[in-house]
Amino acid sequence: MSATTLSADASERTANLYRAVWRWHFYAGLLVLPFMILLAVTGGLYLFRDELDNAWHRDLKQVTARATPVEAPSAWIAAALEARPGTALKIITPATPTSSAEVVIKTAEGARRSVYVDPYDSRVLGELADRGTLMWLVRRLHSLAEFGTVTNGIIEIVGGWSIMLVGTGFYLWWPRRQTGGVATVRGAPRQRVFWRDLHAVTGAFAGLAIGFMSLSGMPWSVLWGAKVNEWANSSNYGYPSGVRANIPMSDEHLEHANGPTTWSLEQAKVPLSTPAAGQPIGIDAAAAIVDKLGVSPGYTLSFPGSPTGVYSASVYPDDLSKQHVVHLDQYSGKPLIDMTFADYGPAGKAMEWGINVHMGQEFGLANQLFMLALCLATILMSVSAGVMWWKRRPAGSLGIPPAPTDPSVMRGLIAIMAVIGLIFPLVGASLVVMVLLDFTFARRRPKVRTA
Repeated sequence: MSATTLSADASERTANLYRAVWRWHFYAGLLVLPFMILLAVTGGLYLFRDELDNAWHRDLKQVTARATPVEAPSAWIAAALEARPGTALKIITPATPTSSAEVVIKTAEGARRSVYVDPYDSRVLGELADRGTLMWLVRRLHSLAEFGTVTNGIIEIVGGWSIMLVGTGFYLWWPRRQTGGVATVRGAPRQRVFWRDLHAVTGAFAGLAIGFMSLSGMPWSVLWGAKVNEWANSSNYGYPSGVRANIPMSDEHLEHANGPTTWSLEQAKVPLSTPAAGQPIGIDAAAAIVDKLGVSPGYTLSFPGSPTGVYSASVYPDDLSKQHVVHLDQYSGKPLIDMTFADYGPAGKAMEWGINVHMGQEFGLANQLFMLALCLATILMSVSAGVMWWKRRPAGSLGIPPAPTDPSVMRGLIAIMAVIGLIFPLVGASLVVMVLLDFTFARRRPKVRTA
């Protein structure tokens, strides 16, 4: 066999692999780009959740700082119940001297309302539905939870496919003796090459970070995230050994009792108080004990809902080291569980760090701005991909890239996709569907002729 023939065969194999990768890059984009735009827009907004919520709900969330001490939590609760009768479920203490206090009340009709109170004089500022702020809506849109549990599962599929999108994108971008499109953009906006280069160069600089964003968002996924969380918290009741004594535990989870908790504590159960002859210590005494234990301001304190219930305090500030959960016996005030970030296991610490960076909290404003830049890059890549496809798409056709002339080149690609599918089950199920559809399209479309 001549050197020319060997060279031609190698060139043909390279061309076939390029077509296979390009085809699956197209499929991945077709599936996830609309969702990527939604995630980028809502994620970019949520990075500045405190700033935006404080501005949008200024009348409810902001007060004038005073030299006088704040009133007792019982005074906040009494004022809130006078304005909105019902049963007080929990309070959220002021995180800063200019923050209001929040009292969550369950009305006689079963609705949950958040009543905002000036902590200095217990003046009621107004109310909203519990978790009814602007940023709570953005958060639910970001996770697709606003559209139901089934739709929420799409996040896991989008995350897995976006990781594949990054990997195939790097292969397509990799320099192959071209003079442009690697670090510079050629052409003018009216030309397809401009949009191709804009898409490729943006992806080359932001791709790895976008892949990290996708991976660090997977702990919230409905199937994979739940199973990994179950594994990471496989010790008793979701708490590592050493942070709980030999005490009875309820079937209630911390996430249900105290509202949103960290990923590492989603499986954590709430302990039980031991009924005593005396009376419960009361909210003011419970808050004083929580403060003495060093829980940072801005914590949520849930009240006992039954004779065996507990006072549960939790706080998850931007500083991971200050995450803190405390459960108090409602009669003695004894801490039944006192857990900080230092008590998390290695898997929990790693996941929490990734989530903290994902949410723009770990490195302050620099983290927020960096993640915002990634959100903008994601939108730019999605829009440029759409324009590029539109300019290339033949009239009356979806414009699927040509199938490889040698189907054997797909074996390695399918093997890689199978590994991803085993790690992320919902992604795997979607991959099976797409492989079957691709096989159907490949049989119906004419093969590309090569010289």
